[in-house]
Amino acid sequence: MQLLYSPMSPFARKVRVVAFELGLADRLALTLASPYTDESVRAINPLSKVPVLVLEDGQPIFDSPVICEYLEHLAGKTLTPAAGPDRWAALTAQAMADGMGDAALAIVRERLRDGPHRQDLFDRQAAALVAALDLLERRTPPSDRFEIGEIAVAAQLDYLDARRVMDWREGRPNLAAWHEIASRRAAMVATAPHLA
Repeated sequence: MQLLYSPMSPFARKVRVVAFELGLADRLALTLASPYTDESVRAINPLSKVPVLVLEDGQPIFDSPVICEYLEHLAGKTLTPAAGPDRWAALTAQAMADGMGDAALAIVRERLRDGPHRQDLFDRQAAALVAALDLLERRTPPSDRFEIGEIAVAAQLDYLDARRVMDWREGRPNLAAWHEIASRRAAMVATAPHLA
């Protein structure tokens, strides 16, 4: 299988961590893709976004929650609770983390744009990030498990650091301590973001 990804994408990182945790990392052929400059990505994913998983038969799967679910299916085991309140909490944590990624990416893209920056965009996206981070401080993920919700949150926190979006640790000691532990996991170390 081929995974089209950007090394800085927190969404692609989530997929890579899931693959690693499920023992499937060696089955992914990683292919760098730049959805902002390479129109060939659009031929595979009409949204021109990464990650995209291209199966052996050429069928593409996107976006990251769908790819993660496919990898769970392929592995015959899951990082998502099967049913009940734990399932909805995990999927909601993943959705919130993905929303954090959308907000952070909007800030990063606006910073890169020529001309005057839109302060209203910065303010709105920063408010979303702060609210999500504050919720995570109040309801810090447990350190005794590393499932889809925790993986998504850890990937997004590292993206905030890598792109210097904001100093999220200030006033959030519980979340910072949790992140320190999560960052030491082999899957997180093996997939650490880097500028490309």
